[in-house]
Formats: sequence, structure tokens, C-alpha cells
Amino acid sequence: MRGIMNQANRKRIVLGITGGIAAYKAAELARLLIKQHIDVQVVMTDAACHFITPTTMQGLSGKPVYTDQWDASVPNNMAHINLSRAADAIVIAPASADFIAKLAHGLADDLLSALCLARACPLIVAPAMNREMWLNAATQRNVAQLIDDGVKVLGPDSGVQACGEEGMGRMLEAAQLAQDISAFLNNITLSPAPLPASEERESAQQPIKKMQGVKIIVTAGPTYEAIDTVRGITNRSSGKMGYAVAQAALELGAQVILISGPTALAKPKGAQSIDVTSAGQMFDAVKQHLAGCDIFIGVAAVADYRVAQPSQQKLKKSANPLTLELVPNPDILAYVAAQTNPPFCVGFAAESENLAEYAEQKRRAKKLHRQRRQRTGTVRRQRQADPAARRQAHAGQTIDAAHRATL
Repeated sequence: MRGIMNQANRKRIVLGITGGIAAYKAAELARLLIKQHIDVQVVMTDAACHFITPTTMQGLSGKPVYTDQWDASVPNNMAHINLSRAADAIVIAPASADFIAKLAHGLADDLLSALCLARACPLIVAPAMNREMWLNAATQRNVAQLIDDGVKVLGPDSGVQACGEEGMGRMLEAAQLAQDISAFLNNITLSPAPLPASEERESAQQPIKKMQGVKIIVTAGPTYEAIDTVRGITNRSSGKMGYAVAQAALELGAQVILISGPTALAKPKGAQSIDVTSAGQMFDAVKQHLAGCDIFIGVAAVADYRVAQPSQQKLKKSANPLTLELVPNPDILAYVAAQTNPPFCVGFAAESENLAEYAEQKRRAKKLHRQRRQRTGTVRRQRQADPAARRQAHAGQTIDAAHRATL
């Protein structure tokens, strides 16, 4: 029963591929979307088939690829109607200059353009073309028309192009597109009552952000407490969970302040990111931005102790024992929860034993509204083949539970 319900709740897109060298990125995009449990139905133009084969896309999507407007395998020969009715959105990636012109002028001379014209769902396009084609006045007029028509335009990006020139026109990378498409799909809600045709189409194009206006502070990563100028005390933390929580909140429209210790991760697009090193710096940053905060999520692995008197010079190695005096660091999460009118506070507890018991003790001691638990150890058996997907799911659950609790 759960499998049937999950299948029914899956988002579905039509992935349209047009002719251009960036068509190779569509294969990776399809893989990433499917990895996020989005059903992908591929439709290709004739030109696209010169750059990537339908066989490749069929193998990745697990579905037949449609290329012909007159495909006799479709029972009613109306693939341009049937495919759009089953989709939550149509994504054209890459969208060539020629295809953008078709969309802007309502042309429908092949399956993909007819499908877009007959659609009853949002349309997303990811332009990809030479820089001069992108800058051409005709292309700019066509893109402006699409935006006026309610089409979501993602990109393009700037960089070195296949032709050797450099400038605007590169299609966004597959990972960025997959993230943006997933965010768009997850924020679409249906209108509660029927609307006139013109208003209904306009409403269908606009994603509704359910956490619009909600201010969230997320702490992430480790802190580093100096012993001397080259050595320090830290906790092992990649920061990935904190960044996933921040990304999940951004996708729901929240105003996100990410206060992060040292990590090698790219900052989530749209977040106000503040880099810190020590627990003291993180504490100061939290206090500075706490006003007006609705939800506080402490994911950072903050060092419990710091050296009382860190050396201003590198300590020289010797055969003698070294004694360090450690003093407690401020408890950031407890401080936030103890405010007169605190935000909804969520903590993350990492324990090597008695996980549920110790996590609950922490929650009560710090007066937290919610505590997430995680077992630590030098070796952890990964029970799920895709740890990133598991992390994203946990991040989404954390944000969703915190938001529902504040309503």
C-alpha cells in the first residue's frame, strides 16, 4: 500500500530535448531527476537525435522516447495531448534558439512544439546556444515574450562554449537544473476553485512558496578551536546535513541565514551565508542575526571546549607531556532556546551509545522543541545506497516538521 501511495505522489515531467551540443547534459539531468524520484518522459526533436540517441534516453528513463508527431504506436495518435496531460511540468533542456522562437510565436510543426502549445501544465526552458545567438535582438525578444507568457526560464550561464568562444549561452549544469526543477515542482499547489481560463493558466505557471516570509537560521559544519597558530581542536563534520537543511528551506521560500564553520561545500544559492571558524565566532553571528528569527536549526558540530590560552606562536615539539587547559564553549542552542520569546528550536544529537536516551536528555535540558538523532562511530554501515538522497529526505522532514509546528 505504501508503495502504491508513493507512486501516486511522484512528480512527473516531460523532458524535451532540442538540437544542440548541450543535449549531452540532458542524459545527466534525466538521471538526477529520476534519482529524486521524479518520473521522466523524454520527447526529442529530429535535430536532437543527431546529438544524442533516443536509445540512450530510453535506457536512462526506462520509458519509450517519443520523436514523431505521427507515431502510430499511440492509440489515438494524439501524443501531443496525452503526454502533457499526465505531466506536472514540461522541461525543455536544452532549448535551442530555434525552438525558443517557435514557442514565442506559437508554432507547432513537430511533436515537441505541438505538445508545448497544447500543454495544461507549467513550461520550463533552459536555453543553450552560441553567445551571439543569445545576444541577438530576435532571441532576446523571444525570451522576453516567453517570460511574459509565464514560462519559467532557467539560465543560461556564461563560460567557454563548444565553439571555442566565451560568453553567455551555456546551458546550466545538470545538477543546478535538477535542483531548480525539483524546487519548482515541490512548490506548485493547485488552485482551490476553478478559475476563468486565462486566470487558470496564469495560476498554473506560478509556484507558491509555503514558507514565504519565514526567517530561518541554520548552523552547519564544524568549529575549530586554536591551540596555537597551526594546531587546533575540532569535531568531524562535513557540513552536508546543515547545507541540505538550508537548501530544503530555500526551496520552500524561506529566508535562510546559514552560519557555517569551515567546510569544502558550495554555499546554497539564495542563502545569506556567514563563514565562521570558532564556536565563539558562531555564537556572535547567531546573536547578531537572531532578531526576527522564526525557526532556529542547530546542525553544526560545535566544539564543546576551547583552549583557555591559545598560543600566539607555534608550540615547539618536545619529549615532555603537554597539558592544555580547556574551558567550555557557550551552548549556542541552549542560549537561543532560553530567549524570552524564542524561535522554534531544532537540535541535532550525535551519540555513540544510548542514542534515544541521551538525545532526549539534551532536548529537555536545552528546552528544545525538537531533536534529531544520529548515531556516530568510526565505521558506519550505510543502509541506503544513496546517502545524499537519504540526507535530503531527512533535511526535508526536519524543515517540514518545524514549519508545521509554527503554523
